[in-house]
Amino acid sequence: MSLLAWVSLIVFLAAFVFISTEKINKTIVALLGASFFIFMGIIDPEGAFSVIDWNVIFLLVSMMVIINITKTTGLFEFVAIKTAKAVRGDPVKILVMLSIVTALFSSILDNVTTVLILSPVAILIATQLGISPAPFIISMAIASNIGGTATLIGDPPNIMIGSAANLDFIDFLINLGPVIILVLIVMCILTALLFHKQLKASNEAKARIMDMEEKRALTDKPLMLKCIVVLVLVIAGFLTHNLLNVEASTVAMGGAALLLLLTRKKDIEPFLRDAEWGTIFFFVGLFILVGGVEKEGWISKAASFIMNVTDGNIRFTSVILVWVSGILSAVVDNIPYVATMIPMVQQISGTVGTAAAEPLWWALALGACLGGNGTLIGASANVVSAGIATRSGYPITFKDFTKYGALITVISLFMCTGYVLIRYF
Repeated sequence: MSLLAWVSLIVFLAAFVFISTEKINKTIVALLGASFFIFMGIIDPEGAFSVIDWNVIFLLVSMMVIINITKTTGLFEFVAIKTAKAVRGDPVKILVMLSIVTALFSSILDNVTTVLILSPVAILIATQLGISPAPFIISMAIASNIGGTATLIGDPPNIMIGSAANLDFIDFLINLGPVIILVLIVMCILTALLFHKQLKASNEAKARIMDMEEKRALTDKPLMLKCIVVLVLVIAGFLTHNLLNVEASTVAMGGAALLLLLTRKKDIEPFLRDAEWGTIFFFVGLFILVGGVEKEGWISKAASFIMNVTDGNIRFTSVILVWVSGILSAVVDNIPYVATMIPMVQQISGTVGTAAAEPLWWALALGACLGGNGTLIGASANVVSAGIATRSGYPITFKDFTKYGALITVISLFMCTGYVLIRYF
């Protein structure tokens, strides 16, 4: 290997460490690393532009715009309060129902947005019940990562995998939906059992929940109805985009543009400004970093190593991917991890064939997304949820989260291992 190849590997690994530990803002790290690669000639400007997956970029931006408009209507808060009242203010049932609602929202929104919107409502409900919101916050964070695993748009790693492997919304639903439903059921049962002693409330407290007026959460009913219609149309577009012969990003972009039109506002800057541009530029830098090490041949070497270790056995490789992805994603950011693994799986796919390698994609998605529940720092949704709780006066420590998250993660990975072996082999 050339000196430049070794430099690319060292810089990439250093960037990976800084991104995972977040000692420096991950967007800054990714962009600095990408700039260094271009400056050193590891990848030329044209090559850098070509390795960026624009389908992922436009899908993320478009969904962010749709979500930013929808959340201004109060729809999500309305659903959360309505859910709490539907179970008559019973804390254990509220915990289960909020977990399910969070998982459902996370399957069509991104995890961080979901917990940002619902966590304050959960804290309000817990305060009215006179109990700590920690069980609600921890369960909802875990549920957001589980729900996000089920669909193409639920979690950024899935968007990346879907674009790279040409897998659509229906592919994710059919292949990951069944096991995610099972994992969610088990998670709800476990959290109810683990937290039930902390979820005791008086009849007076339950009555306060029943007195909450969910309609007050709705700030713009006409716009809310428009948002619901557009979301339904976008999801229908995701389900049929292969038949329509358009990319999922095109569907999302059309939905975002339509909803911006329907807001009837000349000033759309607030909706665009609130998009997570740091995340978008992080992806841009990350794609260039991975493209650089792939160009220098490191991805091919890693793929060959895995094939040699497993002797080309896709069943064994799938099991390894579930567990390695799950364990690593509990301690490092799963986005750069998946970005690194995608070209590796593509290399293996080129060796054994696309159809034979398909279980590897599902193993990667399951391990990387569900592994985020393993620790407090395993997923952005966990960190954001704990931050909201802490600012509200209910701190959730690394130990508090991890003792529940790690247990659920291990059980989830065992379930996914069994599912992958039974379903694909």
